[in-house]
Amino acid sequence: MRLLPREEKFFHYFIEQSNLIAEAAQQFRQAAEKGPSALREAEVSIARLEQKGDELIHEIYTRLNQTFITPLDPEDIHSLGSHLDDVLDGIEESVHRIVAYKIDPIPVTMIELGSILEGCGLTLQKAFQALDANKPLLEHSIEINRLEEQADHLVRAAIADLFDKEPNPITVMKLKEVYEYLEQTTDYCEDVADALQNVIVKNG
Repeated sequence: MRLLPREEKFFHYFIEQSNLIAEAAQQFRQAAEKGPSALREAEVSIARLEQKGDELIHEIYTRLNQTFITPLDPEDIHSLGSHLDDVLDGIEESVHRIVAYKIDPIPVTMIELGSILEGCGLTLQKAFQALDANKPLLEHSIEINRLEEQADHLVRAAIADLFDKEPNPITVMKLKEVYEYLEQTTDYCEDVADALQNVIVKNG
């Protein structure tokens, strides 16, 4: 008989959060392919997903404060929750800026970054499912690192191209900012992967 409470539901919350990220990234990519009007609709939907994510993170922190024995170190649970929150916030903020800046047409680079983010979201799903099932995580972390590096190279090339070919300085400023927000969101995905690796090291 277990004498002390051990809360296993944290893994469920992490999986739910990764599902929200994957869904938001997919919606962004699909809307970006269709154009500005689709992105305006997606902005509302993604904002709702971000709100659900905030509620999940709040629940994680509440349970963390109430649980005597946790399945992972409390600081690792807090770190994973915080980094997952950053990813969802980054997607929501990127979409908001594209819509607010009235970017039209949607550059191919933004669509490609949407595809990379979608890949990150799907990989995070697999990673947290593996964590829950006590299966290896390394391949998922490597894939996220690969995607982040791909995004980094893509954004560097896109910004260099902007300064070389775009005559309107306001357009340069808008596009550069959105590219950097999207690339930073892939950095947040890498932060999650690094936090997962830290969990592996501690519990291996």
